[in-house]
Amino acid sequence: MEELLDWYWLLVLSLLPLTVLLKVMCLFWWRPRRIEEHFAKQGLKGPPYRFYIGNVKELMDLMLKASSQPMPLSHNIVPRVLSFYHHWKNIYGATFLVWFGPTARLTVSDPDLIREIFAFKSEFYEKNDSHPLIKQLEGDGLLSLKGAKWAHHRKIIQPTFYMENLKLLIPVMGKKVEEMLEKWSAMLDGHSHVEIEVSDWFQTLTEEVITRTAFGSNYEEGKSIFGLQAQQMVYVAEALQKVFIPGYRFIPTKKNRSSWILDREIKKSLVKLIQRRRDESETAEGCQNHKDLMGLMLKAGAATNKVHRRSSLPDSGCSPASKSESSITVRDIVEECKSFFIAGKQTTSNLLTWTTVLLAMHPEWQQKAREEVLRVCGSRDSPSKDAIPKLKTLSMVVNETLRLYPPAIATIRRAKTDVELGGYKIPRGTELLVPIIAVHHEPALWGHDATEFNPGRFSEGVVRAANHPMAFIPFGHGDRTCIGQNLAMLQAKLAISSILQRFSFRLAPSYQHAPTVLMLLYPQYGAPILFRHLPASETTIPQNQGS
Repeated sequence: MEELLDWYWLLVLSLLPLTVLLKVMCLFWWRPRRIEEHFAKQGLKGPPYRFYIGNVKELMDLMLKASSQPMPLSHNIVPRVLSFYHHWKNIYGATFLVWFGPTARLTVSDPDLIREIFAFKSEFYEKNDSHPLIKQLEGDGLLSLKGAKWAHHRKIIQPTFYMENLKLLIPVMGKKVEEMLEKWSAMLDGHSHVEIEVSDWFQTLTEEVITRTAFGSNYEEGKSIFGLQAQQMVYVAEALQKVFIPGYRFIPTKKNRSSWILDREIKKSLVKLIQRRRDESETAEGCQNHKDLMGLMLKAGAATNKVHRRSSLPDSGCSPASKSESSITVRDIVEECKSFFIAGKQTTSNLLTWTTVLLAMHPEWQQKAREEVLRVCGSRDSPSKDAIPKLKTLSMVVNETLRLYPPAIATIRRAKTDVELGGYKIPRGTELLVPIIAVHHEPALWGHDATEFNPGRFSEGVVRAANHPMAFIPFGHGDRTCIGQNLAMLQAKLAISSILQRFSFRLAPSYQHAPTVLMLLYPQYGAPILFRHLPASETTIPQNQGS
């Protein structure tokens, strides 16, 4: 009997390597080959799959080559920031297959198909999982949640971004913008002009507003926590450049250890702040303070806990699954605060930076926008909640900036099941890459001047700006449209209009045009701008333009 057992285990051990080998071959060779053949039969091709790495090496080579040096002052930036799409589109057409390791991604730039993915058949697709490094930084909040839990969190957080709530922030935003501009004026004292790296200043400005929106009266404590997260972002950005070194994020390098320590400190500090807010909420004064992000989450958590206590009575019919989906835990609030900071800060600061760069590059539109601001808001008064909606020219400028330089240049969805997309049969697990920036620069949708700065195309609104309603998707579309887009637009209009009241500006000689992607689209070498005070003659509103 013992001999039989010995032979049995010997057989199992000898077959184990073969089983592992078969699984590896299935995952990294046979399955990709089957998918490749499946799409080839439908006329969809792409660069050939390579064992284990897919097309990653070619993709990285194209990206490195494209970003190796600055580009001319042009808005034709797709070949630089989405180089692999530009290169392979010219070979295989707009819809092609590309391999990120053994994962198939089908590029989809047809606006009708994009509408199917985001709206008409959105239930068949889900957001893909973020890279673990990014997820560590941005948290497990709305940016990455899926299904019922995502829907529940969005419903709770949505009121934070209602316009009537955001308008309450305008005095706070205006004050922070004024403080920033006073510092710029002091830098100009005694000089005809001054060079300012605006991207750094705008990051600080948006941090202030985002912190106030997230934490309300606990602003100072929130500010210190978000400061830690800003430090962590630097370490994560560096680590992302080494994502193709297997297991690099687990290696205890000095910077990785620093990032891990910061992550623990951020979570610990947020938990303490959440507990303090819970204690405050039991007072009459605390009950009034629930319109910020943390307050809304705490209020929802208290409400769901009461429901679950009632549901725990016999025969309540409340299942453990439904309870876990609807409960708001301390961890949930921590993760949402982390997500809110990263998404809100980067999106808005990048929008402000690119809008300033574009107005510096195009003085004729800078002057048109300034004349409107002076006519509507005067030369010194901070733009009010009633004045901002009247700034039509500035709205056109901001929308054109979002078209040419969208914060996220692409987005990815994963097919949850076998599905048909515009006649194509898409197998479950296939990822669909929507190249937002390529759609925004497509001449067939935007005309012969698609790569030129022309805010006038938005003169009749967003819907009529292009040949298709899905041609303009800077904040996504459908259920997962960016929840903070109203905050980003409001802050951008307020800051830019205040700048236009005080200064004229142009690109500094040191400016190098080099749009680059690292999570979001940003200027690789910064955005140095030359500012000068407006002379009194330029702040006077001509009589025939008065309101």
